[in-house]
Amino acid sequence: MVKLSPSLDIIIVNWNAGEQLRECLQSIVAAEMTGIVLPRVVVVDNDSTDGSLSGLEDIELPLEIIRNQENRGFGAACNQGAQGSRADYLLFLNPDVRLSTNSLSVPLEFMERPENGRVGICGIQLIDDTGKVARTCARFPTPGRFIAKACGLSQLLPRVFPSHFMIEWDHGETRVVDQVMGAFFLVRRSLFEKLGGFDERFFVYFEDLDFSLRAHDIGWESVYLASSRAFHRGCGTSDRIPATRLFYSLRSRIQYARKHFSFGGTVLVTLATLFIEPVARIFLAVLYGSKQELHDTLRAFILLWRWLAGSPVKPAEEEQRK
Repeated sequence: MVKLSPSLDIIIVNWNAGEQLRECLQSIVAAEMTGIVLPRVVVVDNDSTDGSLSGLEDIELPLEIIRNQENRGFGAACNQGAQGSRADYLLFLNPDVRLSTNSLSVPLEFMERPENGRVGICGIQLIDDTGKVARTCARFPTPGRFIAKACGLSQLLPRVFPSHFMIEWDHGETRVVDQVMGAFFLVRRSLFEKLGGFDERFFVYFEDLDFSLRAHDIGWESVYLASSRAFHRGCGTSDRIPATRLFYSLRSRIQYARKHFSFGGTVLVTLATLFIEPVARIFLAVLYGSKQELHDTLRAFILLWRWLAGSPVKPAEEEQRK
């Protein structure tokens, strides 16, 4: 029996990524595709206003563009792009990623090996803008790790209070991990559909962590593959909206705790996030004389309190207009 080539759909969520989106798409064109079927490259645009969608039709890809009239969030847009896929694999790719020649061929060949039949998620080595290997993999967090993060202990005493990010490991070899970074998130479509995609309650951040934990809980593995690499700028477009970025990160932490921790663990994580972390961040901002950091911290926690009080919050759009 002749084995068919694996098929791959690539989904990219765009929000004002500018020229990075075009560079990402052009890197897909340049990647090695021998033995790979590429039915679709889907760009889901979350109401961008920077013209980043202009002129993409000249790129030689089976490109589909979905234009949302509002920013639906990352997880929801990923699900939207994956809807109707018939490919064997789905690759969720950030627009600030540029693929190398083997960024697709090597992980797909790895996933196709019979001995890797229980690997549901694969990530690759990501190179940052300094040329170094980024330490992107993570452990499943516990209430203690989140509290240590909120208190600043994982930064001050990392050996005693290790972060849920695996920063002590140089990411130089292939291994099974709890979570690979969502910037390059290769998933078997069958698994994606079994889990119902990303949990759309996470607007951005932690949706990949939540997905990885749910996959792990039903017996699937995540593998970090060091034999393939891509460039990842990091922060995407969120570096222009630091207060919003912090707000969404904090909110997603609380949402993750509510979903996966006990009542007691959730309460402790929430209290540490609301009362200890802002004090620590404000202290450091004052200590280093950073007025911008102080402003961003105060704004992020005001947004967080508004969200907890049930007020509608659309901070990304507000901050972007400033």
